Amino acid sequence: MSLFKALTIAGSDSGGGAGIQADLKTFQELDVYGMSVITAITAQNTLGVHAVYPQTVESVVAQLKAVAEDLKPEAVKTGMLFSKEIIQAVAEQIENYQLKNLVIDPVMIAKGGGQLLKDDAIDALCEYLLPKATLITPNLPEAMRIADMKKVETITDMKKAAKRIYHLGVKHVLIKGGHLSSDQKAIDLLYDGSTYYSVSSDRIDTKHTHGTGCTYSAAITAELAKGNELYKAVNKAKHFITCAIRHSLAIGNGIGPTNHRGHRIENKEG
Repeated sequence: MSLFKALTIAGSDSGGGAGIQADLKTFQELDVYGMSVITAITAQNTLGVHAVYPQTVESVVAQLKAVAEDLKPEAVKTGMLFSKEIIQAVAEQIENYQLKNLVIDPVMIAKGGGQLLKDDAIDALCEYLLPKATLITPNLPEAMRIADMKKVETITDMKKAAKRIYHLGVKHVLIKGGHLSSDQKAIDLLYDGSTYYSVSSDRIDTKHTHGTGCTYSAAITAELAKGNELYKAVNKAKHFITCAIRHSLAIGNGIGPTNHRGHRIENKEG
């Protein structure tokens, strides 16, 4: 049996619902060996982000080198990168070690409203990381900021934003439509530079969606690590996150997390 490895470069969520913790849970559920580079430590729970403690650039580089030199991953995802300096360092090491299948989840704002990416870091993300990436997975507010648009509220807006983001150098763009006003379907849009693909699921009525973006992008990363082509990886990941949301956990006093074993619950019921 082949052992596939995936690396997450992201922040730590002390509440366990997002960030490094969500990524590693997702990798484990999808039979991929997970590794991590921690860019920041957050004091966080279901009520929001209470404090952020970024790691030094030296710490991030040392972690990344240790993994890349001994346990080279088949796929890599980035989440919360926090600062321009960390982004530049991560991009440099990805280039140095020729790491493939890079998935960028451009984490900017936490569910509770806390800012997780500095303003000047957004430009650095576009300049240094996007040209190295296989896929970027922004939600609507993130797509609006990266594409420099005043609004992204409709499928038409999503197509325009996807095209703008694609021209920043990334190979594929997946804009997540969770913020669309549609009551029936959760529609995401995948763009490869020539064709738009719709990836949809039933919309689930729950407020407990903490960690959705992290989990979705981690699932795509895991599927890429296993050798799946991108469109198949996205579709399998969409099923995984839909199950995780459908069986989300109403814990804590705020926005609860998705349930990473949701797919197993549904397989057992089926």
